[in-house]
Amino acid sequence: MSEAVANRLVARRGDILDRLKALIRAPSVSTDPAYADGMKAAREMLMARLREIGLSDVQLLEAGGQPAVYAAWNGAPGKPTLIIYGHYDVQPPDPLELWRTPPFEPTEQDGRLYGRGASDVKGSTTIAVETIAGFLEDGGALPVNVKLFLEGEEETGSPSLPKLIEKYRDLLQADAMISADGGRASTTVPTVTVGCRGITGLEFTLRTAKKDAHSGRVGGAVRNALHEMAKLIATLHEDTGRIRVAGFFDGAQPVTNAIRADAAALPFDEAGFYAELGAAPFGDPAYTVRERTTVQPTVEVNGMWGGYTGAGGKTVLPCEAHAKLTMRLVPGQDPARAKEAVRKHLEAHAPEGVTLEFSIRNSGSPAYSLAPDNKMLLAAERVVEQVAGRKPVRVRAGGTIPITALFQERLGFDTLIFGFAMPDEDVHAPNEFFRLSSLDEGLRTFPLLLTELGKLKPEDIRRKPA
Repeated sequence: MSEAVANRLVARRGDILDRLKALIRAPSVSTDPAYADGMKAAREMLMARLREIGLSDVQLLEAGGQPAVYAAWNGAPGKPTLIIYGHYDVQPPDPLELWRTPPFEPTEQDGRLYGRGASDVKGSTTIAVETIAGFLEDGGALPVNVKLFLEGEEETGSPSLPKLIEKYRDLLQADAMISADGGRASTTVPTVTVGCRGITGLEFTLRTAKKDAHSGRVGGAVRNALHEMAKLIATLHEDTGRIRVAGFFDGAQPVTNAIRADAAALPFDEAGFYAELGAAPFGDPAYTVRERTTVQPTVEVNGMWGGYTGAGGKTVLPCEAHAKLTMRLVPGQDPARAKEAVRKHLEAHAPEGVTLEFSIRNSGSPAYSLAPDNKMLLAAERVVEQVAGRKPVRVRAGGTIPITALFQERLGFDTLIFGFAMPDEDVHAPNEFFRLSSLDEGLRTFPLLLTELGKLKPEDIRRKPA
């Protein structure tokens, strides 16, 4: 059955690609209220398509933030019930001047589809939706029961997701989840993802005086807020890149030889990694680049500003500076505890005469892991091996998919991360793209996965009590 569905999808690739392009044209940036119309357009487009393909109970799930799109099909009694997850929101396109093509006008070039959200994650989300359509066409049936859950605020850290889970707990009951978010770790080696890092963050303002002043009148006698911010941020790391924050690593599970062996199993060209970025090596020398970016935590400054940034010059000594920080977390780290450790470090290292004011955004999300003997994972490995012709390598992702840990903690089920984005597709950056070959691969692979999971009993994939 899955082969027939895959052939049907591949034959209609042009129509599917057109629908993906239409979705990319909706500028669904969740963090900026200026894009509210784009968010609405993306939701309406998805809901219309879900009704068209025959899903029931198509609705918006709302809990104070950006709504999630929900739909269901429950026509496979006795088979597993799976939530299929994606998200329709995207990162801001800024800086616009660095895009070679318009960010919200999808453009095909050299086997790539350029546009904001093409890789993260409208491409893989479209593959999941169209696979469901392929099974249901002409009165057909899916091999599993599905509940489609397309989130609208993943790119802002899913702040209202905990409330949404509580509000719709009964609706979201399932045996397990498949996430279309989270792609492959290599463009040449087949991989399956067994976990991802967590995340938390904070924003703070540093003040040195009650008002800005003329730099000629007070310069050299009053602290400059930007200078103090730079010095304070520099205390977070040693010169090598090793994190210096006391208590930050509390609870973190050790990087065992087995974890290091898994990280080393994926061929990784460190020189090529830095050459592609045009960057110099940095980071804790005790770990490889692959380990630094997947199984080690981080403290990163995502934005820092203050003073005069307009055209020309202004001889001002600024009284305040601002910074946004995020921390990527590994298994065992508690987001609130890690954030508090960073806050205490900043307070302890701020010099006399400097005040700090913190703005805590959301609670964050812990790291997520899938058990090595999980039957969904084993099924995914069989499918990938069948398509790729070789056994996939197990990897951990350096990014974060907040819903994985939240659903595991709040609803008690596991998630199989099964997306088709590649690691070099410039997600969150200008000139984001999605390989058209990944679209083709997804249209053949996702039907195989659903069929393989349909061979399992619901109890086979339910999370085992700890």
